[in-house]
Amino acid sequence: MRARKTAIAASACAFVLLGAGSALAGTGPAPAPDARKAAPQSTAPSAEGNPRSAKAQAAGVCSDAYQIGTTAYIDRKGAHAASVKQFYSPKCKKNYGYVWVWQSFRDKVKDYDVSTGVYSYARDEIVGQDWWNKTNLQEFWSLPAATASECTSAIGQLRAPGDALTGQAMTSKRC
Repeated sequence: MRARKTAIAASACAFVLLGAGSALAGTGPAPAPDARKAAPQSTAPSAEGNPRSAKAQAAGVCSDAYQIGTTAYIDRKGAHAASVKQFYSPKCKKNYGYVWVWQSFRDKVKDYDVSTGVYSYARDEIVGQDWWNKTNLQEFWSLPAATASECTSAIGQLRAPGDALTGQAMTSKRC
């Protein structure tokens, strides 16, 4: 019986020491360097998202931005057509939405419509959203979203000509 009481007390102490705090997107320490890829030095666009690319810089993405949360996928006719990611910049304290249109989709469909932004759960709106109509580009960044202290998800939309509905995906909620 005494061993059981000791085990229960030890468990309770462990829970107290661990804490139950929550981190907001962009708050708390950044992931350890080995937990995230080193910031790319190239300016080439990539499926992983390169905040140093010309499109990212034109959208105002800070070069230290890195992906937070999961990658989501926009599907069309049973296949992935685009990836959606959310990025965060500790230096600028901004979030960004990112859409990468897969080459397999681009080979079949020309002049599609794309949008991306950051969904704020607190505001119930998409922040920093940008749109591109009748494009055949591959890389799309939202405008900077001042949502670092809010729960957020990146949202991406893709619509091919003739599609009645827009394909859409959201990344995991980050708080």
